[in-house]
Amino acid sequence: QVQLVESGGGLVQAGGSLRLSCTGSGRTDTMYTMGWFRQAPGKEREFVATISRTGGGTIYVDSVKGRFTISRDNAKNTMFLQMNSLTPEDSAVYYCAAGSLRSPTIPRAYQYWGQGTQVTVSS
Repeated sequence: QVQLVESGGGLVQAGGSLRLSCTGSGRTDTMYTMGWFRQAPGKEREFVATISRTGGGTIYVDSVKGRFTISRDNAKNTMFLQMNSLTPEDSAVYYCAAGSLRSPTIPRAYQYWGQGTQVTVSS
């Protein structure tokens, strides 16, 4: 089992930045591909970004390309999401996920989930 803990969410004005972190513990050798998802009230959980085990491969949803950057530090079992130029449409609970072996853009591909961290962007 892997336990994931997110941090870094908060309230920011439009145009601002936040950096989310997700740290894993337990069987970290099974974290494999990791990803970030988000869920706004009344909406389905949405894929945001994913990063391969080595960090050499990344995929982003079109709406965040050029604004968000996903990265990971395997020595610290931590994944990051740098979010710049935030808009109110980015407001959601952000979840980190780990343990994907395939199809990393869909939620059911992941074995492990964090509890979520709220991001609120004011206009």
